Amino acid sequence: MYSSINRTDEYKSRLLDFVQNEYGIEVVSLTPAKRGFYGETWRLDAVNSSYFLKLDYSPHQAIYENGFPVIEHLCNHGIDFISRIVKTTSSRLSIRYDGAVLGVFDWIDGENIETDATKIPEYQMLAKIYAVPSFGVPIPRENFSAKSTDIFFTQWSVLDDKQLRSLLEKNRVKIEHRAARLKHFADLCKGDTADFYITHGDAGGNLLVNGDRYFIVDWDEPLLAPPERDAWVMCSRDWARDAFQNALRQNGITHTLRSERLAYYCYHYFFFYLCSYLDGFTQLDTVQQIVEYIDGWIEDSIKYADKIL
Repeated sequence: MYSSINRTDEYKSRLLDFVQNEYGIEVVSLTPAKRGFYGETWRLDAVNSSYFLKLDYSPHQAIYENGFPVIEHLCNHGIDFISRIVKTTSSRLSIRYDGAVLGVFDWIDGENIETDATKIPEYQMLAKIYAVPSFGVPIPRENFSAKSTDIFFTQWSVLDDKQLRSLLEKNRVKIEHRAARLKHFADLCKGDTADFYITHGDAGGNLLVNGDRYFIVDWDEPLLAPPERDAWVMCSRDWARDAFQNALRQNGITHTLRSERLAYYCYHYFFFYLCSYLDGFTQLDTVQQIVEYIDGWIEDSIKYADKIL
């Protein structure tokens, strides 16, 4: 979605004035920055520094705001491969502007790349984050809920687009099977809070590469959860599971990846992303995106999860 709204010069001028007043940054230029899925994103250039600015106008904004203390906590514990928060002149981590939550971060140069080759550094960085103690940081905990299925079926029931309803109906058997599987593994995992760490949830999709340096950005939805929350995407590949496990060991994390938790996250995220597509149905290409998604990149992980009892 990025910055899908065309902003007027008057809006940009007001935003610049607000940032200069609240952050004390003398902005030279403001340009759109296509990073992230939710929110409106900009690059701010000052005389000697550059910054990343993100405004979230969506219902997602409360989650976005809750991530700021986690980012500060990680930075205070020596994690230097995430975006450092720039505080307001009154030392606030974020601020409200025009009905949105606004955050300013140091700008990180780099290209958003996700390949097999980037998985090793990604897993190493995640393991370093797991080694950071979570005590004292306000962060929600995983509860292994199957609520995403209820949200999806509610969204489906009120759709008035015939093309999209037809697409979902053609996939009803597959979708209902995955909903039942999610509820099964949610029941298996509930009540077990062993080996919970600060997790990202979509590190691979938010990896920036700058030469030989790697960064994980967009900490909108940190969760105290098991490492499987970050490992599930590549769980169908033996080498990736081994690499993730090796990264844990090399960073002093004794946890062994558990199949029932990997399965839970495979099915959970299938519905999580499906709900996100339906939330964005005002986008003209949403139907095609859902067509490509249901039988697309997530299919390998689902097939792996389908084999787990």
